Amino acid sequence: MLRLIVTSLFCFAVTACSTTRLSPHPAAISSYYDYQLYDATQQTLPIDTLSDEIRAADVILVGEWHTHAAIHRFQVDLLKQLSGASTPLALSMEQFSRDKQTIVDAYLNGEIGEQVLITQGAAWPNYESDYRPLVEYAKANQLDIIAANAPKDLVRCIGRQGISYLDKLSANERSKLAKTIDVSGSPYKDKFMASMHHGEPAQTQRQFAAQMSWDETMAESIVEYIQQHPNSQVVHIAGKFHTEQGLGTKASILKRNPALNVVVITPVSSPIDNTTTGQDYLLEVLAPPPRYVKMENRIAAYQHLANRNEDLECN
Repeated sequence: MLRLIVTSLFCFAVTACSTTRLSPHPAAISSYYDYQLYDATQQTLPIDTLSDEIRAADVILVGEWHTHAAIHRFQVDLLKQLSGASTPLALSMEQFSRDKQTIVDAYLNGEIGEQVLITQGAAWPNYESDYRPLVEYAKANQLDIIAANAPKDLVRCIGRQGISYLDKLSANERSKLAKTIDVSGSPYKDKFMASMHHGEPAQTQRQFAAQMSWDETMAESIVEYIQQHPNSQVVHIAGKFHTEQGLGTKASILKRNPALNVVVITPVSSPIDNTTTGQDYLLEVLAPPPRYVKMENRIAAYQHLANRNEDLECN
């Protein structure tokens, strides 16, 4: 249960797992505002000279460690570089769920203020510090924002009851999730299961169903947007576990439209981990500080989240 709580609240347990050390940090990477982009051959790639592959992509998936200042800075810089092209650009976000699309649109159109967006749009707690720059850049440059994710409460109920919970939903509630949520075996499932070191198998299967409800819904939201807006380019922001190695969201996108050109940019740091090498563009940043050092602090935090989750009602 504790692992589910961590998974369901911003993917704490699975978005900061694997890291990669490319080389000694360039001199420029000396703070949590600094980053260095590398191509798939680990050659440095200045942000103002993006590769043709990135510029030609239909979808660019940018993984993140949530709240990492350098990654959020890079996300805005990437939008700046891409928005000047002739191809229409849209920003897709894990941080808003699809049932809040009308609220996001109302904010972009100047119909509501930021506090209403935060409250009625169920913005993440770190919205003002980390996602405001992205949204404000999109608003100022008239870029669409796709509220791509599945609603958190529905995802948490799937995590508690399993994929069969979908059968209990009304048509309106069901429409807030992807039409197809595939929980069969895959490299992504193997990776997810390996990240869950504790818990009974049935519980872990339910947790994976919750994870897939995120990835499948985000993927469907992106593919449907491109269907409705042909020749558009989409930059999607999500936790790195959802995007790295071409698994998760990318695989779900390509199931729906194999013709789409999808590029992945993954944040990395030390220690050595070659799981992303040769598959993703890499964004080197300083590693996040450890969330906990003492085990008793970690357990207390997880228990607090577990107690809070007990109030959730899943009919």
